[in-house]
Amino acid sequence: MTQDNCFLLGYIVRTHGTAGNVVIFLDVDYPDDYDGLESVYVEIKGELVPYFIQDINLQKQSNAIVSFEDVDTMAKAQALVGSSLYLPLENLEPLGEEDFYYHEIKGYTVVDQTIGELGIIREVYSLNGQDLIAMDYQGTEILIPTAVEIVLKADKLNKQLLVNLPEGLLDVYLDKDSAANTPDDAD
Repeated sequence: MTQDNCFLLGYIVRTHGTAGNVVIFLDVDYPDDYDGLESVYVEIKGELVPYFIQDINLQKQSNAIVSFEDVDTMAKAQALVGSSLYLPLENLEPLGEEDFYYHEIKGYTVVDQTIGELGIIREVYSLNGQDLIAMDYQGTEILIPTAVEIVLKADKLNKQLLVNLPEGLLDVYLDKDSAANTPDDAD
């Protein structure tokens, strides 16, 4: 199994107790959908290794306490802390025609409803509750918030993401060089 065949489910954030349990963060919209999870792939040194789940106990705020088979000491659990968790793509629920999973839109062309074609999506970052789409535009990385009023729909047939960028968003990224070259004081 490779990352290309999988989606990022979450992360192992810390140990829990002394019996080898771990706390995982489920980086998904609906954590309850994963309550009956039987196994996951844990990324270890760049490889995806299958781990079977003995018990999963969903907590508040997308966290769960998990017991893995053969992880029965604090040392074994500690070795997994910080690892990413993956599931095969076929585990994803099908979405509506205009909806999308983040991994699906990599390589899509961003099309603003006013400006037109802008650039290609390179990555989607999930940072502290704010998801950002990274696209290249005129040689500069532009980060687009994934808010519903900005990201309107995905056209899967044409591999395009229709957006309504806030006024001035592109200027913030493109004008940074001119702002850096303004003299602080006259000589």
